Amino acid sequence: MAAAAMAVSEAWPELELAERERRRELLLTGPGLEERVKAAGGRLPPRLFTLPLLHYLEVSGCGSLRAPGPGLAQGLPQLHSLVLRRNALGPGLSPELGPLPALRVLDLSGNALETLPPGEGLGPSEPPGLPQLQSLNLSGNRLRELPADLARCAPRLQSLNLTGNRLDAFPPELFRPGALPLLSELAAADNCLRELSPDIAHLASLKTLDLSNNQLTEIPAELADCPKLKEINFRGNRLRDKRLEKMTKLHDDLCEKRTAATIATHDLQAVRGPLLYAARPPEDLKIVPLGRKEAKAKELVRQLQLEAEEQRKQKKRQSVSGLHRYLHLLDGKENYPCLVDAEGDVISFPPITNSEKTKIKKTTCNLFLEVTSATSLQLCKDIMDSLILRMAELSKSTSENKEEDMLSGTEADASCGLSDPNLTLSAGKDGQCPLVVEQVRVVDLEGSLKVVYPSKTDLITLPPHVTVVR
Repeated sequence: MAAAAMAVSEAWPELELAERERRRELLLTGPGLEERVKAAGGRLPPRLFTLPLLHYLEVSGCGSLRAPGPGLAQGLPQLHSLVLRRNALGPGLSPELGPLPALRVLDLSGNALETLPPGEGLGPSEPPGLPQLQSLNLSGNRLRELPADLARCAPRLQSLNLTGNRLDAFPPELFRPGALPLLSELAAADNCLRELSPDIAHLASLKTLDLSNNQLTEIPAELADCPKLKEINFRGNRLRDKRLEKMTKLHDDLCEKRTAATIATHDLQAVRGPLLYAARPPEDLKIVPLGRKEAKAKELVRQLQLEAEEQRKQKKRQSVSGLHRYLHLLDGKENYPCLVDAEGDVISFPPITNSEKTKIKKTTCNLFLEVTSATSLQLCKDIMDSLILRMAELSKSTSENKEEDMLSGTEADASCGLSDPNLTLSAGKDGQCPLVVEQVRVVDLEGSLKVVYPSKTDLITLPPHVTVVR
């Protein structure tokens, strides 16, 4: 017995040191680890599970580790973070990982997992197996499906990374109302997903959604009902609806990534005219931004700056995404541009955001479009021409694909002002989707005409399903 204990001590000196120093963290990696795990039957040594003070355990880069080993859950009750990435776990994973009542981070990325065990606590009166889990990383495995009870097992999940697996669907239970009320980040790029359920709208805290490089053909309109959603990525899918892609391209090309101009879309039914284009000091400009509470422009910009800094820290890079990319355009400005409706409400704050008041909805069929530019009036007209022509093209493809949802409000986080046509879409008897463009007049405070759009010299050549009311 003494010889056996000495052999274990010599093979795993890290464990003896951790026990002696009452360590809270333990990292097993580097040369020699693979041979020692192989000698232990492809599992972690049982002595590891006699260190009840451990809060953080990482075993990574071990090609011979196929299973954690029995006793983990019982022996490490205070474990907060378990990192088992880039090993050879799989094809299945035994239930020995749970329950872990204190676990907050579980990283099983870069293994060979094909299936996951059902979670603990399936009964309504039973506690969930991972009640405090906030981050679950399963990327880089071979998973074909997820356990139906994943949400029941980890109800406080905030981040779920499924990138690089073989999933063709999400379990319906994942999007059940109230199942994952805190989930803010869902990444499932590089899978085989064919459909996204409209029930994704039940993820009330979702901020980031990455479903790039899948096999999706449609995006559910209900996605717009996620109140906090800021970033989406559907690149690499064969979407039949190209509207979002073309709107983004227009903003990036002609608008020069909003440095030359910004585009906005509003629900015309919610717009109360006449409208006033103005400039106000940051401390006087109030708006209810998309997905946020009412705030002064000064407070909103400050909050976005803090969020941008947090993004840089989390992603460990200088670039940021979403609205944060345009904050620099306001640097040094004493007054901020805004569009105010007849009720005194600011409905847009270019180039940052639009108001919740005029947000595009699933039921929207009449649009109010805006283009704002500090460069020139002609640039506004050129961009509006291109926007309407592309919308005409999109309305035709919408009819051909039998899609009934209206133009996404994704670009409604930009704003407006010099040229503002109204557009109406409705289903035609001949199967085409006609587009009606109504003229808008812009005058100064004295009532003198500044510009009419579209004038007789605008939009000369149009497809037959487009009608301009001048």
